[in-house]
This record gives sequence, C-alpha cells and structure tokens, in this order.
Amino acid sequence: MTKYLISFPSEAMVLTPEEFPIVVATSHAVIEEAKAAGVYVFGGGINEQVDPVLVSADGSVSTELGARINGGFTVLELPTREDALLWAQKIAVACRCSQELREFMYDPAS
Repeated sequence: MTKYLISFPSEAMVLTPEEFPIVVATSHAVIEEAKAAGVYVFGGGINEQVDPVLVSADGSVSTELGARINGGFTVLELPTREDALLWAQKIAVACRCSQELREFMYDPAS
C-alpha cells in the first residue's frame, strides 16, 4: 500500500470562533473513521509558536528558510489514489478548507 499526505496551510482555514469547535469535532470524527478503517498512520498540526530552523548538509543551523510549512496534515496508507482522493474529500469537508494530496514514493528501507 502507498502512503499519502493530505495537508492544508494555516491560512486556508478561515473560521469564526463559533465554527472552530464544530470543525474540530468533525475533523476528529474523520480521523477516528480512518483509524477504525486501519488506514491512519499519523497526523497533526505544525506548532507555529516554535520557530523552525534549517540544518544544512554540513550540520550548521540557521533560521534562514525557504518555504515555510505550516497548518495541518494527515498521513494515510491506502491501496489506491482513488481511495486517497475520497479521504482527502472527507477531510476537506470536515475542515471546511481545501486539502492538498501528495503521494509518498516507495522506500524499501522505511
């Protein structure tokens, strides 16, 4: 089976304070559904209160970054891309924002 990344940037989720707890509940319900289906690998949100750093190939550490990653993500392991699209649709509806779907390349060492 293939692992898929379903993600969104923070700025995509525009909610009122009243909508936020509803979206939390609906998105958690989709995650529980994925767990029950045995396809959930890992998920969460990026802690944007902690500054990221870049560790270069020589081991040096810098705060100079390229594209900044933020928002939330879910990794699912699924038999087909069509299945991944269905789960991405469920998550998009639950989170009330667009989701990006990416496929991880197979790595026999992982």
